[in-house]
Amino acid sequence: MESEYEKLASLLFPEISETIEDLEKRFVKRNLDENAMVTRFAPSPTGYMHIGGLYAALISSKFSSQTNGIFYLRIEDTDKKRELLDGVEEIISALREYDIHFAEGPFEGGEKLYGPYKQSERKEIYQICVKELIKKGMAYPCFCTTEMLEETRKIQQERKEDIGYYGKYAVCSRLSLEEIQSYIEEGKEYVIRLKSPGNPLSRIKYEDEVRGIIEMPENIQDIVLLKTDGIPTYHFAHVVDDHFMRTTLIIRGDEWLASYPLHKQLFEVCGFQAPNYLHIAPIMKMDQGSKRKLSKRKDPEAAVSYYKKQGIPKEAVKEYLMTITNSNYEEWREKNPQKNLQEFQLTTAKMSNSGALFDMEKLMNISRNIIASKTVEECYDEIVQWSQLWDNQIYQKAVLSKNNFIKTIELWKFSGGKVRKDIGKWSELSEQYSYLYCDFLTNNCVYEFDAAWKADDILQVLGEYKTDLFLEGTASEWFAKIKDKADLLGYCTKLKEYKENPNLYCGSITDFCNIIRVAVTGKRNSPDLFSILQILGEEEARKRLEKAICYLISL
Repeated sequence: MESEYEKLASLLFPEISETIEDLEKRFVKRNLDENAMVTRFAPSPTGYMHIGGLYAALISSKFSSQTNGIFYLRIEDTDKKRELLDGVEEIISALREYDIHFAEGPFEGGEKLYGPYKQSERKEIYQICVKELIKKGMAYPCFCTTEMLEETRKIQQERKEDIGYYGKYAVCSRLSLEEIQSYIEEGKEYVIRLKSPGNPLSRIKYEDEVRGIIEMPENIQDIVLLKTDGIPTYHFAHVVDDHFMRTTLIIRGDEWLASYPLHKQLFEVCGFQAPNYLHIAPIMKMDQGSKRKLSKRKDPEAAVSYYKKQGIPKEAVKEYLMTITNSNYEEWREKNPQKNLQEFQLTTAKMSNSGALFDMEKLMNISRNIIASKTVEECYDEIVQWSQLWDNQIYQKAVLSKNNFIKTIELWKFSGGKVRKDIGKWSELSEQYSYLYCDFLTNNCVYEFDAAWKADDILQVLGEYKTDLFLEGTASEWFAKIKDKADLLGYCTKLKEYKENPNLYCGSITDFCNIIRVAVTGKRNSPDLFSILQILGEEEARKRLEKAICYLISL
């Protein structure tokens, strides 16, 4: 004989004929090694890709790859009002840029047995599971309006009781089948709620992969499982999806730790075995002396797109994230400088349970080392790709003359006979080497002429050098002629002699060269002057000398 619960299930879901048993047959257990981990990245396409999301995806991907498991993408797109156009594609694209790839997901070639991989396309699966819960007396329809729930909330606040829908306050949990049928016939909207078996006096113990054993109160809330439109809430959807997609390890931020009792209970009432959970500490930032999470609203570095726009190599971002993932990563990298980070074995034992402070300077140090290790050709290719999107002036110079542009890279990479580490992101090129990459002649230039240099002496040097730049020979030939010019104008070409009798000269050979240097670069410090002049070419160099002369005359 059909029970009251079975009648209610048929009343609410007459079109649902499949059962959980049918779903178990459809989504069979994965044929993987015993220790293989099935992990997932399950974002909502309602905003840009957060660095915390990349951090979690990197960890999830790493655990699956090093155990010969599966890493898949699931899109939690039940909030259609906030969903961004092309949000899914942006997520996939952002992760691919960081070499994070999925074995399965909502993309061409990724739809496998355990799909669909978008929650919006899995509505029937959730309803099958809810119907089964109703049959077991573990779920029920709730007709309470927003106004009724708000009134209950006020009463609970006045009585200083726990806020929520539970126990004596769960009024719809006591409705008869006839009352429910009457409300439905009247057209009243309803949600489906869990009938929590929780005891307010009971506590559960949970052993987290990082935090160890944690004790928390058991869930007693009759939370919403399905909303009025039949779409599941996050809590219920993730339990159903992780079970039938056969997830074995869920990696998520520690802000979800408080939800564990509810999720554990949902797995149990559904008759599912719960996967393991790993709650990772968030990425933090110091703000006015205290720690806080990186904010989407306040911190540009919270967005993954920020690093692309700045031109920070993806290897640097991944290396930095690995240093805050495992405390022994830096030691491993020091011993294995040439190895791919995929060869590093990530472990939960070396994970911190407190939030790591985001350190931009540390990231920049890593990035400078990585850029210094790249070949000139690799730098050129990356600069072209970056500048095509973010700096048209550099892009035009790069594609107009590849050979000349490569000389500029060689200049800042190998100045002084050694590999330099001045550049940590491609956006710094126009900041540090504006005289190479920006339109020097049309921009207003701030000349760093030494206050000790007399304007007449500077004009004399520039006027003399402008007549003959002699850039065709070697560096030593060029410098020999520079010394002749300097000597002619009263500059000492021997530094020892100049230090002994500085008053006998207009300045030293260093002053002479630096006057030319400032005129063509605006700066007193730069890489090799002869190399800069050769890159600029005689015509450009002469125009810059003339511009500096005009500037001095106008003072």
